[in-house]
Amino acid sequence: MHEAVTRATIRQCAVLAGGLGTRLGPQTARLPKPLLACGDRPFLAWLLRELARFGVEDVVLLAGHLSEQVEDALASLAAMLPRAMRISVSAEPSPAGTGGALLHARDRLDDRFLLVNGDSLLDGNLAALLAAAATDDPGEVVGRLALRALPDASRYGVAELAGERIVAFHERPKPGAPGTINAGIYVLGRRVLDDLAPMCSLERDVLPRLATRGALAGTVIDGWFIDIGVPADLARAQAELPRRLRRPALFLDRDGVLNQDLGYVGSRGRFHWTEGARPAIRAATDAGWHVFVVTNQSGVARGFYDEAAVRDLHAWMTDEARRAGGTIDDVRYCPFHPAAALPAYRRDSDWRKPAPGMLLDLIHAWELDPAACVLVGDQPTDLAAAAAAGVAAHLFTGDDLHALVDAIVQPPRELS
Repeated sequence: MHEAVTRATIRQCAVLAGGLGTRLGPQTARLPKPLLACGDRPFLAWLLRELARFGVEDVVLLAGHLSEQVEDALASLAAMLPRAMRISVSAEPSPAGTGGALLHARDRLDDRFLLVNGDSLLDGNLAALLAAAATDDPGEVVGRLALRALPDASRYGVAELAGERIVAFHERPKPGAPGTINAGIYVLGRRVLDDLAPMCSLERDVLPRLATRGALAGTVIDGWFIDIGVPADLARAQAELPRRLRRPALFLDRDGVLNQDLGYVGSRGRFHWTEGARPAIRAATDAGWHVFVVTNQSGVARGFYDEAAVRDLHAWMTDEARRAGGTIDDVRYCPFHPAAALPAYRRDSDWRKPAPGMLLDLIHAWELDPAACVLVGDQPTDLAAAAAAGVAAHLFTGDDLHALVDAIVQPPRELS
């Protein structure tokens, strides 16, 4: 039996997508604000893409205004995402406020879930929030908020912190005054439902009450923040968001790079992180890079373990990376080998390194520029796969992986 611990990965996210968007005038008369275009896709598609990076697989859109438009967009939204995601709509029968919309969806919510605003996005390391929330005592902390420090917080209410506890929320400060604002990203337990009413505002009614009780924590996250609620910021999102979220990518081999190569590692008990592996993943995530794992797993073909064991190990490995404050966005593995003991896996595969198939599949799924990608591997086959995919490569010789990756991904990208 594995030790019972709180997972850092949270599979479900509810998205507040029911606002009227009145400050945007005629643009939201026929289209809900989260569906307004930013580049070649709706703002909501970019937001869901970011959530997929941190392990979200189930999304409930809390719709109100023009909810039928949200329903009609589900198939196209799913088709734009790099990973499979279940997306459904909970439409409030009448305007209920952000808290009421969440209460209306109560029968669909997991014990722990994310809640995000559908009209704002923080380009930062959300794993920092997930890692902190995994350590919270659910008997004391009902929710943990992502917070963002702004030099001018006058458009927003601000949060007051005592350590990591949010003790109060205050009205908008004067123009030009700095403040720490609610970034619209929450980790919540179902206990929050006890404080909701059929019509209420999460921000005005519920969060201040929870803060007074000492039941809210906060994690300050650095990063670019956009709220498309006013025309000027919508225009800024339309100009900057597509460029910003088309990220560079770090491909990592597994055995011999992330973990000690003990030969056909197929279980948690035989998986031992290499020096600096988890800090390396966090450094890449902090710098705004995708992190992908590409690994040959001929142990499946040889009958040492099955694909279910590989997937279980990778889910645990990815959660451990998030617990350490970074994320593995996606994983590809190849179970085939031309000399396999198991006939079902006895064949050549263009996914088996030195062939580039795993890298090319991720490049296609995540819309990557190969020239902005780097692979770190410990074998000539890793480097050959990278070359075939048009990706730069570094040979890892078993020293500190953090130092190597930090040199690759730093300094953090600046938007030109």
